[in-house]
Amino acid sequence: MKLFASLTSPFARKARIVLAEKKIDYDFELDNPWNADTKAPQHNPLGKVPVLELDDGSSLYDSRVIVEYLDTVTPVGRLIPEPTRQRVTVKRWEALADGISEAAANIFLERKRAESLQNPDWIQRQYGKIHAGLKAMSEDLGEKGFCTGESYNLADIATGCTLFYLDFRFPDVLWRDTYSNLAKLAEKLAKRQSFIDTTPQA
Repeated sequence: MKLFASLTSPFARKARIVLAEKKIDYDFELDNPWNADTKAPQHNPLGKVPVLELDDGSSLYDSRVIVEYLDTVTPVGRLIPEPTRQRVTVKRWEALADGISEAAANIFLERKRAESLQNPDWIQRQYGKIHAGLKAMSEDLGEKGFCTGESYNLADIATGCTLFYLDFRFPDVLWRDTYSNLAKLAEKLAKRQSFIDTTPQA
């Protein structure tokens, strides 16, 4: 299988970490969907990455679909629980993390436009989503060792990708100063080889 992705996307990083944690071999093709030579539209009608091309030539897109599939490829290191309330909790964490990342990415893209064309109110709305999402994360995490308890799973991967994306693109969002439990979780995740090997590169 082949993963088409950028080196900065938190959604692509989530897929890459799951591939690493599951010990799945794959080919990686760097693809920036904003470049003229992007191959993303050939595999995803929405023209977005990450895209996972399977061995039969079919493609999976949207990181949530990709990681759901990858967790079924091998029983090694299951990251999503079987259909139970805990599974719903893990997927809810993933949705929250992805929502924060999407809001952050929207701000990043808006700021690439000419300053006269930027919408300050819209940017602040996205910041509001980020701060509300971080608050919810911190409240849900509480004193637990990992997002859903004492076991590492997809919720932690998605959350880590989001927190480190904020570090990478938004140093003005001082989430560590406000949420010490998220900072403690991030410190733990940063030591995992899968996170070390997928550190964003500009």
